[in-house]
Amino acid sequence: MAITDRIKRKPKANTAPTDFGTQGHPLDRSHPFYFGFVGTLGALVAIVLMRALASTSQIFVLIIVALFLATGLNPAVEAIQRRGMSRTNAVVIIFISVIVFVVFFIAVVIPPVVSQGTQLINSGPALLAELKNNSTIADLNTQFGIIDTLQAKLKEITADGTLIISAFGGVIGVGKSVLSGTFTALTVLILTLYFITSLPQMVDLGVRFVPASRRDRVSRLVNAVISRVGSFVGSQIVIAFMASVFVLALSLVLALPSPIAIAMIVLVCGLIPLIGHFIGCSVVTIISLTQSVSTGLIAFVAYVVYVQVENYLVTPRIMKRTLAVPGAVTIISALIGSSLLGLIGGLLAVPVAASIILILDEVVFPRADNS
Repeated sequence: MAITDRIKRKPKANTAPTDFGTQGHPLDRSHPFYFGFVGTLGALVAIVLMRALASTSQIFVLIIVALFLATGLNPAVEAIQRRGMSRTNAVVIIFISVIVFVVFFIAVVIPPVVSQGTQLINSGPALLAELKNNSTIADLNTQFGIIDTLQAKLKEITADGTLIISAFGGVIGVGKSVLSGTFTALTVLILTLYFITSLPQMVDLGVRFVPASRRDRVSRLVNAVISRVGSFVGSQIVIAFMASVFVLALSLVLALPSPIAIAMIVLVCGLIPLIGHFIGCSVVTIISLTQSVSTGLIAFVAYVVYVQVENYLVTPRIMKRTLAVPGAVTIISALIGSSLLGLIGGLLAVPVAASIILILDEVVFPRADNS
């Protein structure tokens, strides 16, 4: 027999079996062990996901802030586009304007803040001593030693000139705070640039997940939501500008130092919902206290009165005109958002409420009326 025939007739080794046996009975899903195993596995997966989300929560916050800023700047970009420019050039113009404002703000505000802070620290003991001239405060100081305690604490903190350093936890703490703030600002700036440049493409990509028969309507609703967010940002800028004009006039009347710098600080603080005016009022009052106690008291009362007028008369009307949101809904949504997510929740609460009202008017209510 030839060698080739032997090779051909040689049986194949390691041949995969074709018979795997009969299939067993399926698992009894009603068995307690099966239910407990699946429930435990689901709980573990949920815990792992929650821990993962918690560890990356700051990243999600930065993304939300950048997306919010991009949506808020989008109306300005579209306004420039309507003049015949491309979206890229419009984005460049807006970002250059923002950077110029930030540089101008730093150049105008930082030197007065440093000088006024130094002056306040140096005049702090004298201001506290001036408070003792008031009979009511003098009686409280005699009973509880409030002024004496504050004077001793101020001398203890500022004795070696390390007030700012001790406030941030030492020299290393100051360095970490500066680096962290710089990195966060750059991250938000870069993300905002990417989002605002590719916002139409992002909307088109998201709409593609919707069935073709509904894409046009969903696209209109999404663009309407983006428009309402932009209207909210514009409204906040108008309200903050009004507050800065009021503080500028107040500073000129009270002869406060660096009135333009004070007004710019209030302009930035006015963009922060709920707590922005608390910060602005504190800054204005502290700077006024460097002049005298009576000046500080007048500035505090005037600012509080203005905030009440703005909260109950100006803000609800502006928000209702630009976002079609009732005044009560504006205040309630801002309170709920701030309590849930802090500053980010306060920023997002009003436009989210406006978006929900839009969806209710365009989708939910018509279906309820036709049912």
